[in-house]
Amino acid sequence: MSEAGNWVRVASVAEVAEGSAMAVDAKGQSLAVYHLDGGEICVTSNICTHAFAMLTDGWLEGNVIECPLHAGQFDVRTGKGLCPPIEEDLQTFRVKVEGGEILVDLSG
Repeated sequence: MSEAGNWVRVASVAEVAEGSAMAVDAKGQSLAVYHLDGGEICVTSNICTHAFAMLTDGWLEGNVIECPLHAGQFDVRTGKGLCPPIEEDLQTFRVKVEGGEILVDLSG
């Protein structure tokens, strides 16, 4: 993974099929990279805030990821928890795409 300032390369756009999510590790953080229908790229923490589960093992429909453990749902664009049992929103990360490469700002 290359780094420029606080930006870290996590994948290429071609590696994440449109309408799907991919798990990546970046500097010790478990992240989920989403390639939404229409081309938008979003990145969140890959760990559900309700119970330890990998969100990329769940189901992505539109801009909503459903946790495979207890069916909690998050809007991957904002991190907002959408239904019970979710009580805490998901961490999101700033994203930019340069030359087909997905870069994530891990500075917080």
